[in-house]
Amino acid sequence: EQPTAGTIELDGVDVLRTERRGASRGYRRRVQMVFQDPFGSLNPAHRVEAVLERVLRLHGTGGDDVQERCATLVESVGLDRAVLSAFPHELSGGQRQRIAIARVLAVEPDVILADEPTSMLDVSVRIGVLNLLSGLRDERGIAMLYVTHDLASARYLADRIVVMHRGRLVEGGESMALLANPAHPYTRRLLQDFAVQAPVAEATP
Repeated sequence: EQPTAGTIELDGVDVLRTERRGASRGYRRRVQMVFQDPFGSLNPAHRVEAVLERVLRLHGTGGDDVQERCATLVESVGLDRAVLSAFPHELSGGQRQRIAIARVLAVEPDVILADEPTSMLDVSVRIGVLNLLSGLRDERGIAMLYVTHDLASARYLADRIVVMHRGRLVEGGESMALLANPAHPYTRRLLQDFAVQAPVAEATP
């Protein structure tokens, strides 16, 4: 997609200028994406180990023992290494999303773009995935752009919230301050519609 205006900057460098022919492998390693649909983002013909191994070999991040690195990755997202032999259809939605996150971590990114990563999961499973993302942010220092309609999860995960209405940015600021004193009518309506509950962190993972 070519934007009509503006810039996309990574560490102060405009990537639309430096990556004119499309995202390079180096850029893709630094910026990774977790998709909304865990049922469609994994190749159904490949076992989990093959999915992770391909990424490790492509980006050269597997080290001397690729199989052990795959096992470490799935364990880092709260799964048993036994899932490496499974096909995606044999896993639950939450497990698939964790595998998708493990695939992202395989390249050791600086930034994760997360597009509604919990919207297709059961409520009880969403909490675990949110806690996982929060841990990655805090423990590994990974920056995250989290797209969601769920203000409760936004409040839990985000330091800053930016509200979009009909494709335009209408309001933004520090999360707790913005939600406590929304200035734009659309933000106020979102708060009324979703009736933001207690922080997700208080729930049991």
